[in-house]
Amino acid sequence: MTEQDTLPETESEWRDVLTDEEYRILRESGTEPRFSGEHIDTDEDGTFRCGGCGAALFDSETKFGSNTGWPSFFDAKADAVEFHRDASHGMDRTEVVCARCGGHLGHVFEDGPDPTGKRYCINSVALEFDDGE
Repeated sequence: MTEQDTLPETESEWRDVLTDEEYRILRESGTEPRFSGEHIDTDEDGTFRCGGCGAALFDSETKFGSNTGWPSFFDAKADAVEFHRDASHGMDRTEVVCARCGGHLGHVFEDGPDPTGKRYCINSVALEFDDGE
């Protein structure tokens, strides 16, 4: 997947380009079930891109096994993501969204490995893997 030239402008247009599950996660801040995503065990060299717009988000070198049930990364590409406070479900978390299309990706926590100490806990459905070929 490559970055799309134009983005959908309305939620109706987003519904036309995303599957029901992609829409639920990327546009409605949903979460996929633990250990259900296709990218939990992806360990090839490449780039993880936004499933909504194709923007490059995470390098495969930053992915690590967190045993949480979702793909985890210790860092994002520069300016690729934005952060929002998420007080839903009785928790106080930091939501991670795609800086280009605003799609919900997951959350970031302060319990990751060096060098950042961050754990970007990201829904597989919100990602596409690009091995550069």
